[in-house]
Amino acid sequence: MNLLIIHQNFPGQFRHVALEALRRRLGVIAVGRDTAPGVAGVRLYRYRPSRKKFNGVHCYLHKYEEAVSDGQKVKRILLGLNRAGFQPDVILAHPGWGETLFVKDVYPDVPLVHFCEYYYRAHGADSGFDPEFPCAMDASSRLRVLNSLHLLSIEQCDVGIAPTQWQRSLFPQAYQSKIRVIHEGVVQVVELEKVESVTLPNGCVIKAGQPVVTYVARNLEPYRGFHSFMRAIPCIQEKCPSAQIIVVGGDDVSYGRMPVGYPNWRSKMLAEVDVDISSVHFVGRLPYQTYRSVLVLSKAHVYLTYPFVLSWSLLEAMASGCVVVGSDTAPVREVIESEVNGILVDFFDAEKIATAVCRVLTSFGGFESMKDAARLKASEFDVVKGVSGYFEVFKELMR
Repeated sequence: MNLLIIHQNFPGQFRHVALEALRRRLGVIAVGRDTAPGVAGVRLYRYRPSRKKFNGVHCYLHKYEEAVSDGQKVKRILLGLNRAGFQPDVILAHPGWGETLFVKDVYPDVPLVHFCEYYYRAHGADSGFDPEFPCAMDASSRLRVLNSLHLLSIEQCDVGIAPTQWQRSLFPQAYQSKIRVIHEGVVQVVELEKVESVTLPNGCVIKAGQPVVTYVARNLEPYRGFHSFMRAIPCIQEKCPSAQIIVVGGDDVSYGRMPVGYPNWRSKMLAEVDVDISSVHFVGRLPYQTYRSVLVLSKAHVYLTYPFVLSWSLLEAMASGCVVVGSDTAPVREVIESEVNGILVDFFDAEKIATAVCRVLTSFGGFESMKDAARLKASEFDVVKGVSGYFEVFKELMR
C-alpha cells in the first residue's frame, strides 16, 4: 500500500498515522509547507506558500486566492510524483488551506480522505460566542465565503473524518453521511504515573501532593478561555493561598486576534487582574515529556474553550488522572459528564471556575472515582484506537 499524506503543517493530526505506516513498512510520502516539521523516515515534498499583494481582489477573497495558489503548487508536486511513477492507493489530507483543491485532477481514481476539522457557522458556534468580542457582520460574511472552500473539499473527497460528533454536525446535513467520526487519538500515560517532581523552566520545583492547578493551550488567548481563567486566579489564591498555578502555552495567537495596546494576551490580563505572581508560573511551551509530567502532578486542570475544535490537552489531562474543570460548551460536553468524570462550569463565570478548582484542591481523596472515570473516558481516545480507525477506512476504500 502506498499512502500519500497532504498537510500544510505535516504531520499535524496525522503523526501517528504516518508512524504506523512506517511501522507496517508501507510506502508513505508527504506534502507540506516549507515550515512543516516533518517525520523522520517520511519523504516530505515541501512548497513555499504564496505571499501576495491582493491588488484589485475583494478582501473576502484573500484567503481564497491563497488557497487556490497553494493548491496549484501542490498540484505541481503531485504531477512530478505521477510522472516519476508514484501511484498512491489512498490520499489522506487536511483540506483546510486549499492544498487538495486539484488533487483529483492528478489522481482522479485514487480514494481521497479528508480530515473534516471545522465548518464555520456565522452563529451558533465560535463566531459571536463571546460578548466581550462581538462578531461584526463583516466577519460573518467572510465566513460564508470561506465555507465555499470547505464545500468544494467535502464535495470531492470520497470519505471525510471528523474528530467529534459535534464537529461533524457543523457540516451541512447533505454531506454528514459522508463523514465518519474517528478521533485521531492521544497517547495515554501509564509510563508517567509515578512522577514525583518536575523542575519548571523558572527553577521552581513542583512536587507530588502539592495543590497544583494547570492550564494548557497552544497559545494563551480568549478562544481557549485564557481571560476567564486569569480572572479566576485572584479568587483561587484567596481561597487556596498555597496553590501553585502552572500556565502552559505560548504568547502568539492561534485563533482570533492580538489585544489592542498589548503585545499579547498574557500581558493584557496581568495588567487587568491582581494576582500573586510568585505562585503563578507562566512556563511557555514545554518539552512533551515535561508537559505530560506536569499533568500527572496536577490536582485540578482547567480547560475552557469557545464552541470550537477539541484540544488534545483535555484528553491528555483526563488520561493523566486530572480532575478537569471544563467549560460547559461543545464539544467538551461530548467528553465530560459533569460530576462523573469532570466538572463543567460556565465559561464566563470566573467565580464558579475558582470555586470548582478550590473544591478539588481542598478535598482529601474525594475525587478518586472521578479520576478513574476520566481515565476510562480518555481510553476511548487512545492513539492505537484512532490509528486503527483510520486504517480501517483505508482498507475499505481500497476494496
